[in-house]
Amino acid sequence: MTIKTKLFLILPLIGMLSCGKAKNEEKGSEDKASSVSVTIKGSDTVLPLAQKEAEEMMKTNPEVSVTIVGGGTGVGVTALLDGTTDIAMASRELKTEEKLKFSEAKKEIETVTIAFDALAIIVNPANKVGQLTREQLEKIYTGQIKNWKEVGGEDAKIVAYSRESSSGTYEFFKEEVMDKKNYASDILSMPATGAIVQAVSQTKGAIGYVGLAYETKEVKQLSVSYDQGKTFVAPSVASAKDKSYPISRPLFYIFDKANAAKVKTVVDYALSPEGQKNVSEVGYVPLK
Repeated sequence: MTIKTKLFLILPLIGMLSCGKAKNEEKGSEDKASSVSVTIKGSDTVLPLAQKEAEEMMKTNPEVSVTIVGGGTGVGVTALLDGTTDIAMASRELKTEEKLKFSEAKKEIETVTIAFDALAIIVNPANKVGQLTREQLEKIYTGQIKNWKEVGGEDAKIVAYSRESSSGTYEFFKEEVMDKKNYASDILSMPATGAIVQAVSQTKGAIGYVGLAYETKEVKQLSVSYDQGKTFVAPSVASAKDKSYPISRPLFYIFDKANAAKVKTVVDYALSPEGQKNVSEVGYVPLK
């Protein structure tokens, strides 16, 4: 065999290797293109549910990558407006001024209810008080009631904890429990729901409010009355489901309709039987 013939045999082989490599690179780029990265930001109340659902969803949808950040409903809504998140988690409905901002930005927004929550009033386990009326809660958080002895407890100062104003739970509590009155100036604002649980568990005279999924033995939940003390109901999945517990609310995913295709897998999973099973496991109330 001549050298010339050997070259002809080698060249087609190089050509075949090149083709093979090109196809693999093309396939890699196709896989990369088909993968989706979704960012979810907002409500600390929705946070544990979103995390659980993302973990479970990614097991069967490995092409979807989900990043989740808390910080409060207001943070999520602002991020959605700025285009720095795909989905905003919310524990309240959009405010009129927020809707106006989306309208001005020419963004058409979709709001999807993914679960329901009962807002639990919590105190330190050492506290003898086991129930409060809505009116008493309003007076505690507006600063009119300052000592536990005024509501049947020990002679001890009330240390009231709240979420920050960017929180949907802060807004919901103000609307539904405080009858839209302003918080007292000495209320202690916390950056996250978990921080409220920790503070109340460590402070004897403390009181706070948290989503049902944050229930723990480290704190005590109070029964609440919305009929001037005639009936008191404790927060639970069952009492939220049958609506006997008065402080319950929907939880939302909010997204830009222009982005619907990108977030479809995440939203569909949240509404699926599997996703709703996660709702119960986390400690919230499923849609059905």
